[in-house]
Amino acid sequence: MSTIVRDYTIPANDFTIAGEASSSVRKILSQLGVSPDVVKRTSIAMYEAEINAVIHGNGGMAHVEIDKNKIYIRISDEGPGIADLNLAMQEGYSTAPDSIREMGFGAGMGLSNIKKNADVLDIETEINKGTIVNITVFFKRE
Repeated sequence: MSTIVRDYTIPANDFTIAGEASSSVRKILSQLGVSPDVVKRTSIAMYEAEINAVIHGNGGMAHVEIDKNKIYIRISDEGPGIADLNLAMQEGYSTAPDSIREMGFGAGMGLSNIKKNADVLDIETEINKGTIVNITVFFKRE
């Protein structure tokens, strides 16, 4: 299998199309015959990162590479950055405004859900510069 590369624009504050990138990747993985567990873990991790970019990052970009061994996802934004990454990784911690919470988002589970579902998670963040979330999911867990 040759490497499949897809790039997606993630709109800021647009919940009508939020999740379309992760949905597209889920469909590609299913069409490739990837195991349901890997499809599910990838979809959850990517969706959470995508929603974080919508809510906190003023939108952003998703870059996805699928090869014979893994799925690599990079979600980048130019938002405010994450002031305390260790705190942000804790379940239930959220900086989402009430207006976002009232829509059912911003419960503080995004980063912890990404960590649970990714095989490799690397987050680069800088205040006033943005955040890059690198997610890798292997087809076979080692």
